[in-house]
Amino acid sequence: MAKMSNVEVERSIEAILMVVDEPVTEIILAQVLERPVEEIEAALAALEGSYEDRGFSLRKINGGWRFYSHPNYSAVVEKFVLDGQQSRLTQAALETLSVIAYRQPVSRARVSAIRGVNVEAVMKTLVTRGLVEESGLEHETGAILYKTTSYFLERLGLNSLEDLPALAPYLPDLDGLDEKMAESPLTESLFVRWVANSTLKQIK
Repeated sequence: MAKMSNVEVERSIEAILMVVDEPVTEIILAQVLERPVEEIEAALAALEGSYEDRGFSLRKINGGWRFYSHPNYSAVVEKFVLDGQQSRLTQAALETLSVIAYRQPVSRARVSAIRGVNVEAVMKTLVTRGLVEESGLEHETGAILYKTTSYFLERLGLNSLEDLPALAPYLPDLDGLDEKMAESPLTESLFVRWVANSTLKQIK
């Protein structure tokens, strides 16, 4: 990678942090950008100070860096999230919920990989509305796993997850799904949309 100016390093860091699901360490950023860790630390410090008068902030939490809404505006954010409970779920939320329903327990990173977009905000909405909850940690990565709740079943009028529509013929068996996706990445994405537009649309 060609040498970047300080401004380019800072903007690259911003771009990466905009799409991460979990806090990212200086070491990982340094590896991705192929820059010395000291240079990344300096860039993060400069960025952190530049957001002091904004509605969001850059903070180091549990050894990693992420963007967060500013504490001064927590009441506004809380109102936005709670008001969202009164409205219908968006298409993005329905698609995310369908992934969790059929792949649970599943990590947020895995859901993002399947949908091809960052799902952090959507996941928070689903958790807030009581449709999704944490379900332990992934053994290999330590990532938080998520599953649907009993309230999810109640809203769908189901007794158990076994009552969800069968995957076939919309998807191959889950055991061979990763191999199938390697051959046709859109397979699961198309199914996600089908579930969201049919079975789950009754959830408001």
